[in-house]
Amino acid sequence: MKKIAILQSNYIPWKGYFDLINMVDVFVIYDEMQYTRRDWRNRNKIKTAQGSQWLSIPVEVKGKYSQKIRETKIGDKSWAMKHWRSIVQNYAKSVYFKEYKDIFEDLYKNMEKENYLSEINYTFIKVISEILGIDTKIIWSNDLNIIEGKTERLVDICEKLDGTTYLSGPSAQNYIDESLFLKAGITVEWMDYNGYPEYSQLYPPFEHGVTILDLIFNTGKEANKYMKSFNNDTI
Repeated sequence: MKKIAILQSNYIPWKGYFDLINMVDVFVIYDEMQYTRRDWRNRNKIKTAQGSQWLSIPVEVKGKYSQKIRETKIGDKSWAMKHWRSIVQNYAKSVYFKEYKDIFEDLYKNMEKENYLSEINYTFIKVISEILGIDTKIIWSNDLNIIEGKTERLVDICEKLDGTTYLSGPSAQNYIDESLFLKAGITVEWMDYNGYPEYSQLYPPFEHGVTILDLIFNTGKEANKYMKSFNNDTI
């Protein structure tokens, strides 16, 4: 049995994204897709005393409406330290911020030299996965020379990776032709993002849909106890 997940890259994703990575044998970054504005590709939310706040990476989009995610370039390289200052301002008082401060400060400093959004997202995903203890193999769809077609491409990726099960986010039920997977002998499973436990989070009321950094800074090494993929019986 070999389980595959295929998702577009997100910037500092929420805990559900990392749960999905941790539940499969191979995670494929699907950056062959068209870049979409006002989406999770280049932004995510943090908690602040004034409510949730977007951190958005400026990207070049003028005249590039059909560009792929992997082709999307950074518009202003000063974004990295601006984001880091916002994170420090809003998480410095969290219990485990000091424990992870150096890791993320170095990470943001190194982002100033990156030109492409996908590379930035990939670097954050890899580092955060290591912090959480996730060792899933992560590859790029671009390396697989995949065929055309919305569902056909997904099936082709799974076949090239000898996948027997495809784990998908729930929103894909609106467009995936599940019969094409079944015809290829691949089982489709749907991720369930309901029922996450709350943790001690700054600035009530509690909000689940924020970056994984919120969970890490507030719970430290206990972070995976508040995730689904680590088979925790108790909190």
